[in-house]
Amino acid sequence: MNTTLRADPHGRRRMVDTDDGVTLAVREFGDTDAPLTAVFVHGHCLHTHSWARVRSHLAREWGAGVRMVFYDHRGHGESGSAPAHTYTIDQLGHDLDAVIRAVAPTGPVVLVGHSMGGMAALAYVRQHPDDVGSRIVGVGLLATAVSDITRSGLCRILRHPLVSALGLGVERMPRLAQHLASMALDNRTSVVTMYGFLRSLAGVDESRSLSALGNIPSLVLGGTADLLTPFEHSVAIAATLPTAELVRLHDAGHSVILDQAAEVAHAVVRLVTRAELHYAAGSSAMSLPMAG
Repeated sequence: MNTTLRADPHGRRRMVDTDDGVTLAVREFGDTDAPLTAVFVHGHCLHTHSWARVRSHLAREWGAGVRMVFYDHRGHGESGSAPAHTYTIDQLGHDLDAVIRAVAPTGPVVLVGHSMGGMAALAYVRQHPDDVGSRIVGVGLLATAVSDITRSGLCRILRHPLVSALGLGVERMPRLAQHLASMALDNRTSVVTMYGFLRSLAGVDESRSLSALGNIPSLVLGGTADLLTPFEHSVAIAATLPTAELVRLHDAGHSVILDQAAEVAHAVVRLVTRAELHYAAGSSAMSLPMAG
């Protein structure tokens, strides 16, 4: 896995190569030797800039005291495209691992994921359960779900036969599909990427990942006007996490990190504060002499 780093007025820009050779665009803010790193994972068909408003609030709160890391998923933003069969939530967990190994190989890490990014964070937790508590000391799950995403809200449309037909057209005629999509959608994400992840989202089940979180601090946040992942998903997630703070943002939609950025930032600050205290308490306990 190779990385390169260069200066940028909008953060330090780093390119990280995943284990299967896809290049991910990463941006870092804050001191490189900060005691804690917060990694932010964006949603479907978004990119690092979707966190800009939240990041602005956090920068004012933390200064350079917490290192913030943002990156584009494969096929999104400035990251490289990849074979369509790799556009899965499981692969996003592996990509997150590549980013963590490259930019935060040591020290405590808090993961904050929005929508599909929350699922990617949970996939990582499932794949690396031994890191929970030692490396991963806090998790924020914003406007996301762990399973049964097609049971309610607008995501029910993913069960429609026309969606499968669309997928067949995308796979057989990707250029035509992209042209048609570009006329209907104002989105830079390719239709191949868009559909590939939609197919994975429809079948996602990260329920086992929640049990792996153990007792580390967690944040579960959603909006009451979210039509894609209705707030009932957040309630269900929080019910299984004994240390979760459940935050309900009234009248906030799925794009909660854009619509109510200040409120989201305040919740993330509380999460990181709890994670720092929890991690410090655990480290102190491990350093105590054994009774003999």
